[in-house]
Amino acid sequence: MSAAEERLIQQSTRNAWLLSLPALIVLVVAASGPLLIVLIYSFLSPGQHGNVIWEFSTDGWVGILWSKDIFSEEWMLADAHLAIFWRSLWLSLLTTAFTFIVGFPTAWFIATRPPKERALWLFLITIPFWTNLLIRTYAINEVLRKEGLMNTVLMGMGITDMPIEVLYTQTAIFIGMTYVYLPLMVLPLFAAIDRFDMKLLEAGYDLYASRMQVLRRVILPIVKPGIIAGSILVFVPSLGAYVTPRVLGGGKQMMIGNFIELQFLQGKNWPLGAALSMLLLVIVMVALLVYVRYANKGSSSHG
Repeated sequence: MSAAEERLIQQSTRNAWLLSLPALIVLVVAASGPLLIVLIYSFLSPGQHGNVIWEFSTDGWVGILWSKDIFSEEWMLADAHLAIFWRSLWLSLLTTAFTFIVGFPTAWFIATRPPKERALWLFLITIPFWTNLLIRTYAINEVLRKEGLMNTVLMGMGITDMPIEVLYTQTAIFIGMTYVYLPLMVLPLFAAIDRFDMKLLEAGYDLYASRMQVLRRVILPIVKPGIIAGSILVFVPSLGAYVTPRVLGGGKQMMIGNFIELQFLQGKNWPLGAALSMLLLVIVMVALLVYVRYANKGSSSHG
């Protein structure tokens, strides 16, 4: 490569960086700036009426797992905090698993329809995104409440004599999050299945493989990137969900998002709320790193 060509490449690279500089500045200021403020707040002392006192303290991070007794001022394990963490993680994993169980056959059905019908089915899947999340959550509230559609149908069919108490329980939150985030699982699965070569099914059956063996050894490994992408798209917002647990849980079944809001508004403990926010960010980043690792592994093994 001649010197003129090298200078031309360097100039084009410099121009590309200069063109992207405004976007990089906006990204740093608008995205990283607020996160940096939250990180700084997590290492400060709480004020008496909210806000922070500019004194370095790690009480916010310690308060994630430990709480101070109001009488003896001794630190003890925060069982309530651990219960909230476990509830958030458990419901998020359960929502992810159930949306996959329901979403995989749904995506397979759509991907195997004629091209003209696929557009209609995809249109029906995306209809919930046309309305606000709060409105969709209140719609589920109307279905699950004592006088709602579910209890009306069950009692009308004679299945139950009394209304079933579902609202303001973990079951209600699980049902609500499954309904809200199901399209986020179906769409990546559909994109992966749509590229699937159906001739591989015929090859598997010609080799005397059962349907379960074809599913486990042929279909699932090939559509694994779609499974991982859908799982991340469901798990991440489920873990930090605020509206759905607030409406369907009624404040009785608190999750991490509600706990963070409680610290900033009612608890007046901004450092603890900031530390919880950063912890949630770390969990999400770890989940995304796992996704990238397995996605790259899957692409390299099939490439």
